This record gives sequence, C-alpha cells and structure tokens, in this order.
Amino acid sequence: MKTTTLILGCGDIGTTLGGELKASGQRVIGVRRDAARLAESGLEGVSADLNDAAALAELPDADILVYVVSADRFEEAAYRAAYPDGLKAVLDEFGGRQRPPRHVFFVSSTSVYAQQEGEVVDEDSPTVPTGFSGLLMREAEQTLIDHVLPGTAVRFSGIYGPGRDRLIRQVGEGRIAAATPAMYSNRIHRDDCAGVLAHLIARALDGEALHELYLASDCEPAPLHEVMAWLAKQLKVEATETIQSPLRRRASKRCDNARLLESGYRFRYPSFREGYAQVLREGGYLQPTT
Repeated sequence: MKTTTLILGCGDIGTTLGGELKASGQRVIGVRRDAARLAESGLEGVSADLNDAAALAELPDADILVYVVSADRFEEAAYRAAYPDGLKAVLDEFGGRQRPPRHVFFVSSTSVYAQQEGEVVDEDSPTVPTGFSGLLMREAEQTLIDHVLPGTAVRFSGIYGPGRDRLIRQVGEGRIAAATPAMYSNRIHRDDCAGVLAHLIARALDGEALHELYLASDCEPAPLHEVMAWLAKQLKVEATETIQSPLRRRASKRCDNARLLESGYRFRYPSFREGYAQVLREGGYLQPTT
C-alpha cells in the first residue's frame, strides 16, 4: 500500500516536497486555505482552515503529517494562530484518531535563537528568544515534543531560492552589507528544505529513530558582506551604498548542521555559492557573455 503524507500549509516548500514524495511513490495531499492554487502542482488538494475544528475533522488519515504553515502577517496574533494554536489543534485531532499518523514534522525556524555575537548554535544550544516570533515558534516546538504522537521539529535558517530574491535585488541596486563588524548569516535553499524533509520522512517510514529537533542550514555560515560581495561579482555591479542594518529582526550566529549530516543527508547546495548560482542562472539575472 502507498503511504500517505498530508502537507498542512502546502505553499512553495510544501509543493516542492510534495512533488518529490509523489515521485517516490507516495500519495500526497496538500492542504491550504485555497486548494485551487495547487491545481498545476500535480498534487491532491484540499481546502481547509486549520484553525477550524470541523474542517480538521474532515481531513483524511495520513501516515505522515508535515506542518509547514506560514503566518499571513508579521503580527503576534497571526503567529499564535499559525504556530502553537494551529499545531495544537492538528495534534489534538489526529492524536485522537483510530489510525493516528506515524510521525509529525513541524517546520520551525532559527528565530528561536537569540545569540547575536557570532556564536555557533546547534540543537542543544539555549533558546531564549526575545521577539514574539521566536517565542511562539519555540512554544509550538514544545507542543509537538510534549505530545503523545511521535514528532520532529526542523529549524530552517534563512530560506532562499526561486522567487526569493530580495538579497539579489539589493545587490543589483548597488547596496551591500558592511564588512565590519562581521554579521554572520545562515541560509538554506528551498530545494534543500524539501530535500531535508523528504529525507527525514523516509527515515521515519523505515522505522529509524529520529531526534526531536534538527537544525537545517547549509554547510557554510558566512558574513553577509561576503555573500553580497560574491553576488555583486556575479552580477557585475559595483557597490555604491553600505546597508547599515541588513539583518532586521535577525541576529549574527553560526548554525551547525552536524546532526542533520550525521543522519545521512547530503546538501544539494552546500553553500551560498552553489545555491545562488542556481537562482541567478534560472532567474535570468546574469548578463550574457560576449
């Protein structure tokens, strides 16, 4: 029998993940407020409000749940509804079923870390976020960890990829981060987000033990100045303006992905160079050579 994965909040990452899982032979059902937006994805789509208990009760059983919901605005109420409250409602519904899921994955964020002095952080590092986004994300993680259903939270760092080109546009305008003090940044390509989740799902379905937490970031934390200078070279533009506060709502830290690598995952884009080269090429940002 095919295994069924239910992707709750099936946007960009969910759709990419769904395509990979479907190609591997799984049945994949994507859930979002407007499932019509999945029409061209090749996935089964279901429209549902995840904060509506009646709508949750109508969702089909699944072997794997992936909760990859995005808040619809950067406000505390929206984050509470999307993360701890929404996840708790899903866990309460599926935890009480005759055929509960075998594993639940929650897509979290490195916003749970407050470190900002270039420290190395991993899954065992202290998490004492000061902003509401990190606090509520951490609350959601703990909701899953404390639940009777087997679950894993995956903390993604800064996601980039097709359509996520803010940094490229800034550099294209001649703007670049200051070289000093070094402001470390961490990132992961959209396709690696899907790859990490597909990898962990396969391990769960094979009956392998998973950790409660994984930090998913590429293999090279780098100063933002270095990343932007590299982009400027690829785009053949000169930096004309120094950005004073490029990491608004973020902090300078270095994410250690050793636990994820030890699980057997191999990054498609191990650093910003491979990943942004793909985005630049596919997005048509590069000037033709003469």
